[in-house]
Amino acid sequence: MIISSHAEGEVPEGIAIFFPAVYDIIWSLVPFALIMVFFWKFVIPRVNTILDDRAAVIEGGIAKAESVQAEAAAALDEYNTQLAEGRAEAAKIREQARVEGQQILAELKEQAANEAARITANAHVQIEAERQAALVSLRAEIGSLAIDLASGVIGENLSDDAKSTAMVDRFLAELEASDSATASENTGR
Repeated sequence: MIISSHAEGEVPEGIAIFFPAVYDIIWSLVPFALIMVFFWKFVIPRVNTILDDRAAVIEGGIAKAESVQAEAAAALDEYNTQLAEGRAEAAKIREQARVEGQQILAELKEQAANEAARITANAHVQIEAERQAALVSLRAEIGSLAIDLASGVIGENLSDDAKSTAMVDRFLAELEASDSATASENTGR
């Protein structure tokens, strides 16, 4: 390639039409150098400062987001732990309530059985007392009737109380003895 300088008024020919003249290159390099120095000294440092500030803000935001995410994960773990503890506590309370309910039920059954036994014992005592009272009352009436009947049959007055009482007691004892023998024969069968 041949680069020739163009003289004033000369028209370039061939490939030279694509290359500017040397004075155009020199006069173009001076403003370019001034613009480059201006950008190098003022614009590029300012842009770098802005980019560094933005990078710091972004990194701070990322760090803050990571710390918030870590706190959220910790809170979730704590929540899950508390939830598990709550469920375990609820199960423990249910089991304790079930055991206490069974104990109360057993105590109530025992109290009911004791009360039933007491009532039954009192009823037996009362029945026995009423039987004894009826027996005493019947003895007196039977004795009186027997004496009246015997007086009517014999035709004598059996008013001697000691004799009549002894006779009535002996008669009732014989009657009870015969009833006891009959009852034991019936249960033996």
